[in-house]
Amino acid sequence: MSSKKLKIGIIAAEHSGDRLGANLLRSLKNLDEVEIFGLGGPEVSSLGISTPDGMNYQDLQVMGLVDPLLKLPKLLSIRKKLSTLFSNQKIDIFIGVDSPDFNMFFHKRLNGLGIKTVQVVSPSVWGWRENRIKAIGSFIDLTMCLFQFEHNYYLNKGMNSFFLGHPFSHLKPSVSKDVLEKYELNSSQDFVCILPGSRKSEILHMMPIFIQAAERIFASNPNTFFLIPAANDALKALIQNTLDQTSLNYQLTSSTAKDYLSISKISIVTSGTASLEAAVLGSLPIICYKTNPLNYAVLSRMIKTPFIGLPNLLLQQPLFPELVQHELTPEAIVHHYHNLSLDPLQYQSQLEEMNAAMHGEGFEEAARLLLSL
Repeated sequence: MSSKKLKIGIIAAEHSGDRLGANLLRSLKNLDEVEIFGLGGPEVSSLGISTPDGMNYQDLQVMGLVDPLLKLPKLLSIRKKLSTLFSNQKIDIFIGVDSPDFNMFFHKRLNGLGIKTVQVVSPSVWGWRENRIKAIGSFIDLTMCLFQFEHNYYLNKGMNSFFLGHPFSHLKPSVSKDVLEKYELNSSQDFVCILPGSRKSEILHMMPIFIQAAERIFASNPNTFFLIPAANDALKALIQNTLDQTSLNYQLTSSTAKDYLSISKISIVTSGTASLEAAVLGSLPIICYKTNPLNYAVLSRMIKTPFIGLPNLLLQQPLFPELVQHELTPEAIVHHYHNLSLDPLQYQSQLEEMNAAMHGEGFEEAARLLLSL
C-alpha cells in the first residue's frame, strides 16, 4: 500500500457505466487508499466522490446528434468545472467510463499534463467512426474492453488493451419462486418484460409503440402480464404517464430489471445493455430502437456493423430480431413475439456461447493493472 492516497478522477454518468465504475473503484479501494473526484451515478457516489456543487450526473445522459446540441451550454459548463477540479486536485489517474465523446476532451487534456488516462468500455470504433482510433492511441494509455472481440481489435492495432470482461458474465437468474412472492405475482400468468430504456428521450420514443404492441399481445392472450422495470423513480413516473390510458395488466416498479427478466420468457427491449442482460437471463429479447429522423439519417450512414444488439454482435449472427426506426412497428413486435414463443429452448446453445465470450480478467486484475501505471 502506498504512503499517500492515490487520487482518482472519474466520469461515470451512464446507468451501466455507473455500475462498472463503482466495481472498479471498489477493487481499487481494496488494494490501496484512494480519493475519488469527478462525477458518477448513485453507485459511484456512494463510494465517497467529491463532485462540484450543482452538478447532476443525469445531465450527461444525452445521445444522438440533436440532444448534445440542445444541451451544449450545460455540457460545456460541466466540462469546465470537472476540468478545474481534476487540475486543482492534481489527480494521478483519470478514468472515463463509457461516454467516449465527452470523455475524450479529458483524455487529451490530462494526458498532455502527464496524467495516466484510462477508458473503460471501448468506443465502438470497430462499428463506426473508425478514424477515432488515432486519437485513442495518442491520448488514452489503456482501454478496458468488455468483450473479447474488442480486445482483439485493439491488440491487432498495436494498442494497449485489457480484457476486463462484462459483469453480466457472472449474472444468474433470480429464483422464480422468490420473485413471484416478492412482487405478489401469479405464477399461472404469462410474463413479458418491457424495458423502454434508461433515458427520457428513449422512453418518449419507444414506450408508445411498446404499449400498442403489448395491447395486441394481450388481446390475443388475456393471460399475459407485463412487467416494466424503471431505472429510477423519475423515469418510473414518466413511464406511468404513458400507461395511464391503457387497460393492460402490468406492474411497474423502479426495482432492478433482473427479477422481472428472470421470470419472463420474452422481453421487448430498447437496444443497449438491457438487451444483453435480457439474453443472459434467458428472456429472449426483441431488440428495438428509434430516434429522431435527423439522428437516424446521419448515424445510419456511419455505422459499419450489420447488428445493433449486443447479443447479436457477440455471436456475429442475427439470433434475435432487431427492429430499427421505420421497421419498429407494433405489428412487427407482435410478429416476432409469436415467432420467439414457438420454441424458446432452441436458443440455449447460442446463449451459452454468448456467455462464454464475456468472461474476462475481472475487476481485481484491472485494479492491479491501474496501480502499476
